[in-house]
Amino acid sequence: MAEKAHINSIEECLEKHIPGGELADIKRILYGKELQNLDLPKSALKLALDNDFEIRGYGMPATPEEMRPPRIVRVGVIQNQIVLPTSAPIVSQRNALHCRIEQMVDAASICGVNVICFQEAWTMPFAFCTREKMPWCEFAESAENGPTTCFCQELAKKYNMVIISPILERDEMKGDVLWNTAVVISNTGQVLGKTRKNHIPRVGDFNESTYYMESTLGHPVFNTQWGKIAVNICYGRHHPQNWMMYGINGAEIVFNPSATVGALSEPLWGIEARNAAIANSYFTCAINRVGTEHFPNEFTSGDGKPAHKDFGHFFGSSYVAAPDGSRTPGLSRNRDGLLVVELDLNMCRQVRDKWGFRMTQRLELYAESLNQAVQLDFRPQVVNENGPKQNTTK
Repeated sequence: MAEKAHINSIEECLEKHIPGGELADIKRILYGKELQNLDLPKSALKLALDNDFEIRGYGMPATPEEMRPPRIVRVGVIQNQIVLPTSAPIVSQRNALHCRIEQMVDAASICGVNVICFQEAWTMPFAFCTREKMPWCEFAESAENGPTTCFCQELAKKYNMVIISPILERDEMKGDVLWNTAVVISNTGQVLGKTRKNHIPRVGDFNESTYYMESTLGHPVFNTQWGKIAVNICYGRHHPQNWMMYGINGAEIVFNPSATVGALSEPLWGIEARNAAIANSYFTCAINRVGTEHFPNEFTSGDGKPAHKDFGHFFGSSYVAAPDGSRTPGLSRNRDGLLVVELDLNMCRQVRDKWGFRMTQRLELYAESLNQAVQLDFRPQVVNENGPKQNTTK
């Protein structure tokens, strides 16, 4: 059974039920310092109203400096439902999503967005729960010159905007292998590069290793006109080392395009990307799709419960977190939405100076310990009351 999504957002619940005098303190404890509301253009607000999607804007300024001017970047994150039923023709489904996203990118452009990221596998339903190869593998396309990349290149050039487009990739040059990939397109319209999902889930209905395996591309960081960006796709957010490597490689903004459901991970959602922003002194953008997607054939979760035709409710709630621990409110749990956030990248270094996390990181300590941990003869460093227990296994 799909989860019923009665609550639109946690923030609305707080504002409805908490007295005004206490609400500010509760928000400070939950979300960090109070953020500025951006004054978004009326034409963008009207476009959102006419096309039935939420639009919100916030500012995350840094402390003014004497030696460096502000490094202002406006990022946009988009969450959306699929448009057509999963039984519709593949090309029709993809084209309908292209049209929907174009409406929202239009609004982002009016709001002055410089870098925008879509949700994981945004051109298709998240069909990996079914374990069926047909027709879902037909959504896969080339990262370099597939129809979705060409579509995004035109938008990038039109709006002078960096676009991060997470797709199901078919690597036609290497045996038609499938990958879960994010294509990074420069504001010039050129494909800057691609990155792939480093960690693949094998939990519940997330049967993704049936379709693709872990990335071999490492942790690339893309140097754009508006800062150094990286993409930590979905399940990689559960792995702190994954976040850490993007920071070591110099990322200033890390996007986390995802597809996750409330019954599995909603209590973790507001913690992980925010914690990564704090630990690594960069901005993070957590993006999740919305809605419940129904599939033609039943499938099981391998847990003894009845077969079903849906994954559960994708709860949206996309947000942006800053290195100082502050974060925006989340978008709706139920509606399509565009979140626009104005960042000052100077905050990254300011937080490093204040907290010293990079200086005290002790990479050499962990490099040595991890090198030992991957050895076949590794034994955990455990101290017992009567001294170390000797391993007598031969």
